[in-house]
Amino acid sequence: MTSTDGRPHPETPPITPAASPPPHVAQERPDLSSVTETLQAIESNIRQVVAGKPEVARLAVIALLAEGHLLIEDVPGVGKTMLARALARSIDCSVSRVQFTPDLLPSDVTGMTVYSQESGGFSFRPGPVFANIVLGDEINRAGPKTQSSLLESMEERTVTIDGTTHELAQPFMVIATQNPIELEGTFALPEAQRDRFLMRISIGYPHQDDELEILRTHGRGDPLAALDPVCDAAAIAAAIKLIRTVHVSEAIERYVIAVCRATRSHPETELGASPRASLALLRASRAYAAVLGRDYVVPDDVKAMAPHVLPHRLLLIPDAELAGHQPADVVADVLDGVPAPTEPTPAASTSSA
Repeated sequence: MTSTDGRPHPETPPITPAASPPPHVAQERPDLSSVTETLQAIESNIRQVVAGKPEVARLAVIALLAEGHLLIEDVPGVGKTMLARALARSIDCSVSRVQFTPDLLPSDVTGMTVYSQESGGFSFRPGPVFANIVLGDEINRAGPKTQSSLLESMEERTVTIDGTTHELAQPFMVIATQNPIELEGTFALPEAQRDRFLMRISIGYPHQDDELEILRTHGRGDPLAALDPVCDAAAIAAAIKLIRTVHVSEAIERYVIAVCRATRSHPETELGASPRASLALLRASRAYAAVLGRDYVVPDDVKAMAPHVLPHRLLLIPDAELAGHQPADVVADVLDGVPAPTEPTPAASTSSA
């Protein structure tokens, strides 16, 4: 799959079936059936409107269950906004949408304090960020100041306006879409902004048969109009709480750290993965293991999530960019070079992260 500028899109690795639990894992394990049911229901909903992309649909749900934010980057017209809207419509919770434009102000996103002539005082008017799911369409068409208005909310789940801190709803997720930065009228997201997205995924062009299905379904109307919620915010919150109990051994924790540290010392990187990236990779690996029905993380979970969690956080040196190398190449090189742990996963039920 190639983009409009001739460079290959990073392919989404296939979702592998759940592995059988090793005999040394404790028999009293948390029941992850509710997580699997939630995943399958949302996935099925998304696939009704986004044809031929089951892996992308699953990654979007994993980002939600891993308490992260999702950045969908691709060329116009491949279904970025459709994927984001389908995920939001699948959950019975508060949803808001922001169309990012060059003249959008930070207060248009976070809200503002206004004077009321009726009451004779000031009151806070919340912006669209005060919702469970916030859809940011074409986020890189807004200026850097407006982009930065989401920094606090994405990391701390709060918004501070005029010295007053407001708590955001739980769960809270930002799903942002953006066009490649080579396209006209776009502003590259700053490193601090990209680092707050748990994953960056690309949809890619559909297969010929899938594109035929798109013509037949979307040509008769908007399939989103008939999409009903399959779960609510409480179910998502319960699934997130359960995923936190997925066991991560010390060997896996050290493997996650080794992978991230290797990106910092790689000869082609100017900026490697931060400690926030290590935590994001751990959370994504936990969610990935949970949706496969396991209550423990294995090295293959880390390897499956790293190509989606790490590349957008890396900054290459100019020579590597001129040579046509991409951050995804660095991550692949690191995964090949860092030895994965081979010792059995010790029996346990929880681990802090």
